[in-house]
Amino acid sequence: MMKIDLRSDTLTKPTPEMLEAMMNAQVGDDLFDEDPTVHALEEKMAKMFGKEEAMFCPSGTMTNQIAIKLHTQMGDEVICDERSHIYHYETGGMAFNSAVQPALIAGDRGRITAAQVKEKLRPDAFYMPKTALVSLENTANKGGGAIYDLAEIKKIQAVCQQHQLPLHLDGARLFNALVETGETPAEYGACFDTISICLSKGLGAPVGSVLLGSKAHMAKALRIRKVFGGAMRQSGFLAAAGIYALDHHIDQLKEDHRSAKILAEALEGLSFVESVVPPSTNILIFDLKATIDPSAFLAKLEDHGIAAVPFGGQSIRFVTYYDFTDQHLEEAIQRLKKLDI
Repeated sequence: MMKIDLRSDTLTKPTPEMLEAMMNAQVGDDLFDEDPTVHALEEKMAKMFGKEEAMFCPSGTMTNQIAIKLHTQMGDEVICDERSHIYHYETGGMAFNSAVQPALIAGDRGRITAAQVKEKLRPDAFYMPKTALVSLENTANKGGGAIYDLAEIKKIQAVCQQHQLPLHLDGARLFNALVETGETPAEYGACFDTISICLSKGLGAPVGSVLLGSKAHMAKALRIRKVFGGAMRQSGFLAAAGIYALDHHIDQLKEDHRSAKILAEALEGLSFVESVVPPSTNILIFDLKATIDPSAFLAKLEDHGIAAVPFGGQSIRFVTYYDFTDQHLEEAIQRLKKLDI
């Protein structure tokens, strides 16, 4: 039986062409700042987003955590949505690495507004934590791949500028948003002080994320990356995969979104489904009927060769990606329709 794995877009594997680019990469020791392919990736990303510099890291969690560390001091507070990745899925990193706490906002599918940010700002009082950073996530993972309105981001930026607060973007799946909206990386670069971009999700690279910002921020970030154990050696082999992904895989993200929409339509009306969150991009969340145990449902899916993840309460998450083909899509729909729950 063909396995259909819908757990995450991190399951992408390098294509033969990407592997060839990796094997032909010119490399050096990155810790000595001597890897030409890492330089090429960083320069490419910085130019794309209109930022002064970029820094290649092993993971998106690391780039987010470096950004939090460089923008904050111990005892500070970070404003973010209550569903945000930096709060849910980075193992308490902001507390462990930076000794700061989150100020959580109940947004709309992971998206917060300028009015909510303004309301969450702390007064300048010695007995309260200091508001030090605002962090957004686009697309919003726990929001089902929801996309921010750029106009609202600009309003949030204005609030941050008024109160001299840095604004960070967890853009792990930002290119998923950009291919839907037609907006440009440069437009986002103009809104944020730092941006984290993941190359190993829908874009299909095996490893790597990039942090973008000013020269001053990246000089500080480089030191933090070393403290966090993120210095690498011949990382140009990995950077080459990132360059290939940026050159060849961005438009392919539209196909992932199409597959998610078709899957969502197929789930509508099935006996075990209570509701489906209309997918904006490649993340599909649906709720099971109240009488169905999610663990038992996932086990049943596994029996039928489909892998997925629980997403809290009655919610289940599917994620489409490069290696999820039309054949997988058709087979997944047939198996879902045949489920006896």
